[in-house]
Amino acid sequence: MRFPGLTLSLLALGLAALAQARPFTVVAYNVENLFDLDGVAGYDDYQPSRYSRAHALTKLRNIAQVVARFEGGRGPDVLMLCELETDATPGRGAPDYEALLAPYARVPLDEMLGARFDKRIADLPAEALLLKAFNEAGLTGYRVVTGDGAPPPRGEKRPEIKNAVFTRLPIARTRAHPTTNARAILEVQVTVDGAPLFLFVNHWKSGASDPETEPLRVANAATLRRRLDEVLRADPNADIILGGDFNSQYNQKQRYPRMAKTGMDDVLRAQGDELAIRGSAHDLYNLWHELPPPERGSDTFRGEWGTLMHLIVSRGLYDFRGVQYVDNSFAVAKFPGLNADTRGLPVRWVFDGPAGAGFSDHFPIVAKFTTVAENRADRWLELENPSTDRGAPPPIVRSEPVRNDPPRPPPLPAVDLERVALDPKLLPATAAIRDDAHKGKIFRVEGRVTASERLAVTVNGQTYEVWSYDAPLRASLRARFKAGATMRFFGELAVCRDRWQFVVRDASWVK
Repeated sequence: MRFPGLTLSLLALGLAALAQARPFTVVAYNVENLFDLDGVAGYDDYQPSRYSRAHALTKLRNIAQVVARFEGGRGPDVLMLCELETDATPGRGAPDYEALLAPYARVPLDEMLGARFDKRIADLPAEALLLKAFNEAGLTGYRVVTGDGAPPPRGEKRPEIKNAVFTRLPIARTRAHPTTNARAILEVQVTVDGAPLFLFVNHWKSGASDPETEPLRVANAATLRRRLDEVLRADPNADIILGGDFNSQYNQKQRYPRMAKTGMDDVLRAQGDELAIRGSAHDLYNLWHELPPPERGSDTFRGEWGTLMHLIVSRGLYDFRGVQYVDNSFAVAKFPGLNADTRGLPVRWVFDGPAGAGFSDHFPIVAKFTTVAENRADRWLELENPSTDRGAPPPIVRSEPVRNDPPRPPPLPAVDLERVALDPKLLPATAAIRDDAHKGKIFRVEGRVTASERLAVTVNGQTYEVWSYDAPLRASLRARFKAGATMRFFGELAVCRDRWQFVVRDASWVK
């Protein structure tokens, strides 16, 4: 027997639930040192003699270009940003960004940093300039919170860079958590259709592969874990998103087995079994496990992919109360022709030329979320192909070499050297090798080794260093090629600290 009235009522309830869903996107992005223009900088590269208004304009517009690739040009509702300069000339109290930018509502950014530049504009913090760039790119409606208000731990210097959140979601409260030798962890509680959501932006101590600095990341993780435990004691199903640059791999302990204790695995306890967080033993899931292992990478270092950027979610984002993760929505934001080069690697920032070029040494990472109306903390999201990566048991640290190598990161893309390499001899007479358009391209090099401390060759009358991220290969080349010898190899053109160089990625690149 049918009950038309009941059917219509259920349909109405279903439509009402759908109508209440509020989808939104979260992006974590390390913008690689966005500095302001007050002339005070703790990093040599960002002193006024090197970092110009034209450089700042390029960086601001390039960041806006990347952010505009999300949500059809509208941008994500939540941006978790790392590496904005801590304002060296702050005003009193938290900035009122709307008031700071009001006098420039009708002044284009290029004029602000050009003919209209003055002391007031120089005093604007980096995030205010970025907000102006966003507004010009149609990325509007953001509220801004930064993590530079908290004093550093006793005896430590104030970090030169900070974390920030740009969000369209209503902000309920904010808090910064100072942590050992790293940027303060920024906590921002927002509401999504009335549901509370905790955001924690992190930038832990650098040196992911370095056992000497891992205790500092352990301390950073402990700062975060203590606050998470407070939130989860009050509500075990609290909706929490952790994001930012943790300077740790998603499989830190497996990748570096000689680290007895790691911040990511042992202290924060972010793990890869997506079903496990339904129980009481685990409360965090690292979204890197949503991707197949060959696709896990958002940065490169010494010829390997890394996963220093993270989005980590709590158990509450899998129930039917408040905010819910959209299954398998995690991705690395590579945009060919924009922030990704022809090999799919990050187009990082360089100072070359009068205005600089490039984006960041990190790709952004992104995930989608929505609200649910059922208010059921006892019901779980159905998952398609859930990850069950429980990780390897803690490795045994021995004095002799470990026979079983740890899991390696996915390799960088293979290159057909003979096909892609440029021959300097075949360049047009008016073309120079040292050209911004050639950076990142591979050359077929034949040059005479110079008599210098660093391995270098002379090509077309100009000197280029020869470098490799592989230290044994670098030493081997230095021993093999002495001053006056002819060196034939394939090299990727690059610039490091104003020195032009050819990077040799592999021993097979040397003839």
